[in-house]
Amino acid sequence: MVLRKVAAICVLAFTTAAGSLWQVPLLPAAAAARETVVRTVYTTGYSWYSNTPPGSATIAYGVLHATAGGTGTYADPVTLAVGHSVVNGKDVLDFPRGMRVYLPDVRRYFIVEDTCGDGPAPQNGPCHQGRNVDGSGSTIWLDLWIGGRDGTAAAAAACASRITDASGRLHTAVFNPAPNYIVAPGGLLSNGRCTAGFGNTLIRR
Repeated sequence: MVLRKVAAICVLAFTTAAGSLWQVPLLPAAAAARETVVRTVYTTGYSWYSNTPPGSATIAYGVLHATAGGTGTYADPVTLAVGHSVVNGKDVLDFPRGMRVYLPDVRRYFIVEDTCGDGPAPQNGPCHQGRNVDGSGSTIWLDLWIGGRDGTAAAAAACASRITDASGRLHTAVFNPAPNYIVAPGGLLSNGRCTAGFGNTLIRR
């Protein structure tokens, strides 16, 4: 998709083309080496139908996959799109390419392989900003690949809505997770079934 508290929070600051200072909340630097749990994550889903270009599984920064995919296990995490910024002509991801993330609400592992936010200044879009989406109090926005090629556009949209949660409820995410969290393997939307709504409780095997 080309479109498209934790302890302390580090901040990346840079000047936009308009000359204003833009600040991006980041995970603590130590998070690069240890598991970090964030409970204020806003989640959305993108599919075969809503990807850019539509009707494709194209991704911007493949690591384990040439196109969006994955079964959600630690060894084969699902493609995850994150916000990004264009700084001095360079595309900068909000989270490192290849970082694993675990989401208990869908019981799957994900890997950063794609970007969420389009145009020449994606840092001005909601995926990158991620703060207080719809008044939810969110601090991070994550966009999950749900697939859907074998189903209908309506089914994919319904699954994406379920992942977001009609009430805009925030979700828990584990960055740099241990490999022993419980998993419901398979595509998020497969054979017409959308597997989400397990809740935010972290359960280890």
